Amino acid sequence: MAKQRAEVAGGREGGGDSTPPHIQRPSGLANEVYENIYAQLMSLRIAPGSRITVDNLVRELNVSQTPIREALGRLEGEGLVVKTHLVGYNAAPQITRKQFQELYSLRLLLEPDGARRAALAMTDEQLAELADAAGVMSRRSGSADERVRYSQFARQDAIFHDMIHKIGGNELIRGTLAHLHTHFHIFRLLFHSRVTEEALEEHEALLGAFKARDGEAAAGAMYRHIERSRDRLLPVFE
Repeated sequence: MAKQRAEVAGGREGGGDSTPPHIQRPSGLANEVYENIYAQLMSLRIAPGSRITVDNLVRELNVSQTPIREALGRLEGEGLVVKTHLVGYNAAPQITRKQFQELYSLRLLLEPDGARRAALAMTDEQLAELADAAGVMSRRSGSADERVRYSQFARQDAIFHDMIHKIGGNELIRGTLAHLHTHFHIFRLLFHSRVTEEALEEHEALLGAFKARDGEAAAGAMYRHIERSRDRLLPVFE
C-alpha cells in the first residue's frame, strides 16, 4: 500500500517518472547528496520500506560511495533510513494507522500547552526568528521543483515546532517530539501541495497569537493546526 501511495503521489504532481539531476558542484558535496536523497524520501520518490542501493545512487548522482554513505548515516539518525547488518539500507517503513493515531493523540496533549507557554514567554527577537522559521513566505518562492519545495517545507515545519517548544521552556516535550521524528514521518504520508498551503495558513494564525502574547489563543491555534493536519492525512489510511 505504501508503494501504491508513492505511485499515486508521484502521478498527482506529474513528476513521478522524472530522473533526479546529477550533483554538480564539488563544494559541500556530502550535504548536497544528503539533500538530494532527503528530498526523494520526503516526496515519496523513494517509497517507504524500499531498498536503497548505494551503487544505484552512485550512478544516479554521479558521485563516489563516500558522500552517499555519509548522507545515509545522517538520514538513519533522523529516522528516515534503516540500516540492517549484512543487508544494507532501506527507506524507513511508513507509519501504521495505529501509530498515526497515537502520534496525533500525543501531539494534541503536548503541543497546545507548549504553544501557550511560548506565547507568554516570547521576546520580540524570538518572535522574529519564529516568523522566519514559519515558512509563511515560502509560498511566494516560486520554486520550479515542487518536490524540493515540499521537502524543504517539511524541514521548516519541524524547525518551527521545535522552536516553539524551546521558547516554551519544556525540554521534555521538545525532546520527546524530536525523538519520535514526528514531522519527517507525517510529511511522508502524502506528497501534495495542499499539505503545505493549508499548514502555512495555520502557521500564520499561530504567529498572530504569539504576536499578541495571548497564551489561550496560541493553545487554541495549535490545537486546530494539529487537528487539521490529522484530518488532511487520515484519508491515506482508508
